[in-house]
Amino acid sequence: MIGLLRVILVAIPLTVLYTTHILWAAWRKSPTLKRISNAYPGRWSRHLLRAARTRVELVGGEVIDPDRAQLLVANHVSWFDVLALAACIPGPSRFIAKKELEKIPMFGPAWQAAGHISIDRGNRASALESLERARHTLEEDRPTVIFFPEGTRSPTGELRAFKKGAFVLAIQTGVEVVPAAIVGSREVMAKGSWRIHMGRTIRVQLGAPIPVGELTIDDRDALTGRARSDVMRLLEGAEGMTDEN
Repeated sequence: MIGLLRVILVAIPLTVLYTTHILWAAWRKSPTLKRISNAYPGRWSRHLLRAARTRVELVGGEVIDPDRAQLLVANHVSWFDVLALAACIPGPSRFIAKKELEKIPMFGPAWQAAGHISIDRGNRASALESLERARHTLEEDRPTVIFFPEGTRSPTGELRAFKKGAFVLAIQTGVEVVPAAIVGSREVMAKGSWRIHMGRTIRVQLGAPIPVGELTIDDRDALTGRARSDVMRLLEGAEGMTDEN
């Protein structure tokens, strides 16, 4: 449990510091809010990864354009997936995550103030409202919006079925979809475990963006299937590279 203790000792004071700054800037309606909201998630994640003695390797990062909106979809097997993506994706990014995060003291309000979006998948009306907020975020701030379309962490590491919300959003906004495979995070911390295995490497492999400009809402199933196939192919390739190393 040494790894978990190291991360907790870093995470608590750092989270209090960063969330306080964000909430203060939001309350004052400070023009610095966007700047610190873009910078702090990556800094916070890199500090936690360092505490866990975990390295992140980004492959294919050139497909991310920090100056325009993109929608990134990735597999999800560990809490460390969030840290890895926040730490390595260039430019501003926003996460779409489960609504329960809103309930975490300080972190939840700061998460929302920074422009990240929570979604209640058990409430269709609320979920649609969250996707509408995501649409405005894509159009106004032009970040990389990050989805885990499986909806939850896979307990076995196998890629689960993708939900369609991310792909409906992509079609509605005309924003291309970037498939991403995360390999190695489950070896750091698996779902259902509190043990952190230090000294590991997480590989984030990005694939070629999928254009959606010619698609209509009737193509959402096909887009969902293609994105899942691309993530699966990236996973297989990244796992092969890891085995060779």
